[in-house]
Amino acid sequence: MATCPPYPTHPTGPTGGAPRPAHWWHRRWVRYGALSTLLALSGLVILALVREQTGTEGFLVGLGLAVLPVPLLVASFRWLDRVEPGPWRHLLFSFAWGACAAALIAIVANSFATRWIATATADPSHADTLGATVIAPVVEEMAKAAAVLLVFLFRRRDFTGIVDGVVIAGVTATGFAFTENILYLGTAFGTDQLSGDSGIASVTAATFFVRVIMSPFAHPLFTVLTGIGFGIAALSGERQHVRRVLLPLAGLLLAMGMHALWNGSSAFGEFGFFAVYAAFMVPAFGLLTWLAIWTRQRELRTVREELPAYVVAGWLAPGEPFALGSMRARRVARRYARRVGG
Repeated sequence: MATCPPYPTHPTGPTGGAPRPAHWWHRRWVRYGALSTLLALSGLVILALVREQTGTEGFLVGLGLAVLPVPLLVASFRWLDRVEPGPWRHLLFSFAWGACAAALIAIVANSFATRWIATATADPSHADTLGATVIAPVVEEMAKAAAVLLVFLFRRRDFTGIVDGVVIAGVTATGFAFTENILYLGTAFGTDQLSGDSGIASVTAATFFVRVIMSPFAHPLFTVLTGIGFGIAALSGERQHVRRVLLPLAGLLLAMGMHALWNGSSAFGEFGFFAVYAAFMVPAFGLLTWLAIWTRQRELRTVREELPAYVVAGWLAPGEPFALGSMRARRVARRYARRVGG
């Protein structure tokens, strides 16, 4: 009587021989090398473009000021990801994509679209307004969303839910805002150098206050909506193809809409910016922060509820579900392990 083999056999070709070797472009080092080269070239080009617009001194001033919120934002997203932390390489890729590739795409596309509109309408001021409120949100959010899409498609086993989408999207947007802030702050410094302004009354100080103090979370807030769409799609079943496509698109459209509202706030009058900031941006930031923290707590609760079955099976010790389901217990365990191991 025939019996089934105890483990799956390797597939063979039509002649029963060994499987065909993968093509050279399927090798990991080729993919990593191509991606690293793309990001490096994008970084060099964006560096040259920003330096050309700001000058060397303006670039250095912008760089020194723009870097200030980056550690806080990255640390916040990393804290959110502590329950089931993803690889550091994903965060490095996301930040590099936002700071280099997405920023380069945005600068080139926005400049081209604005010049085309100005030429077609013979109204440069209208072209600038239209470019900021319509073109820029679409281009920038699509460029940032590409990083989330790449991780979702090619590192699917590390992209398992909403928190992963929020973290990847947020870090990507942090990198993008970093490069954009260098450009804005460096340009403002150049303006002050020409006018002789300095101190609190300078354009640099005003730009720093608006972009670094008041709204360092703006770009992450927009792109996190796209990340949430991908995160919910990751929780969907493999056969729910329509849902897995429509949810990321819905998140992307919401990100574009919020971005457009923010960029167009100055059109609402003298105090339009502050009105949109107080009535819309701050509540949205609070709501999304609550959602991200609630999702993190939900993951911890799932750990506490699911792992006792492994205790019954004898795979875990009785205290391990509690230790793994509490961030405080994890910290205590790590300190104890370091003390004993040291």
